[in-house]
Formats: sequence, structure tokens, C-alpha cells
Amino acid sequence: MLSEKMQQVLNKQINAEWYSAYLYQSMEGWFLGKSLKGFAHWMQAQAGEERGHGQKFFDYINDRNGTVELTGIGGPPTQWKSAQDAFAAVYEHEQKVTAMIWSLVDLAKKENDYATLEMLQWFVKEQVEEEANALELLEKLKAIKDAVPGLFMLDAVVGQRK
Repeated sequence: MLSEKMQQVLNKQINAEWYSAYLYQSMEGWFLGKSLKGFAHWMQAQAGEERGHGQKFFDYINDRNGTVELTGIGGPPTQWKSAQDAFAAVYEHEQKVTAMIWSLVDLAKKENDYATLEMLQWFVKEQVEEEANALELLEKLKAIKDAVPGLFMLDAVVGQRK
């Protein structure tokens, strides 16, 4: 059984994961408006992953006989200055989510909640991947700068994400 505090922060994490999906869906729309369908596809795939992450927390709370308490999801930004600016926001956001996961790990350790600690290990590893992917694309966009052909080439590459 989950402690009251653990249930509360896991529910907060559901909201954070689904906000992430909402943010990336917003970015998808922005990229589509810029005729950058590859980046839009990347964001669509990322939004799907984030919905899945939220569902993992949702299912875990239920598996532990807890109560899922969903709250409103705030509206994400809808405009960015450039593709580089959007991916800087992605990287910053993923760092924020990583800090939230680490906070959950700290609480699970403090409460000797070994089941939750084990479940969270998947998210610890996932966040390493999430940050690395965002940073890689951000660094490539920084290298491209304002070179439109480079942007279109990278757009084609990221559009192949499965």
C-alpha cells in the first residue's frame, strides 16, 4: 500500500507527464505551421511516449490499491522563436522532469518503499535517454544556426523516428 505522501506525489507526476505530452503536442502544431513535418513527427512521437509515462504511473497507483486523483493540465506555450528555441525548451523541460523523478526516488528511499523504488528505476533510465536525445538535437540545431538547408536536412532525419 502506498503512503498518503507517496500517492500524492505519484498523482502529481501523472499530471506532469501528461503536461509533457500536451507541451510536445503544442510543439508539433508549431512545427507543422512552419512546414517542418519531420520535427512535428518527432514531437508527436514524444507526446505519445509522455502519455505512456503518465499511464505507467496511473497503473502503478492502481496496482498498489491507491487512488488516482487527476487534476487540470495547464496550457503549454504555443510559440517559439525557432526550432533551436523549441528544442532548448524540450531539453529544459526534460531536466525539470528528471528532477521530479529524482525527488520521487528520494521519497521512496526515505519511506523504505521498495516497490515504488523499483518501479522508478525504469524512469531514472528513461530520463537519461530523454535528456540525451533532446540535447543531441539541440546541439545539432545550434551547429546549423540559420542555415536553412541544414534545418531541412535535419527535419528529414528526425522525421524517420519510429
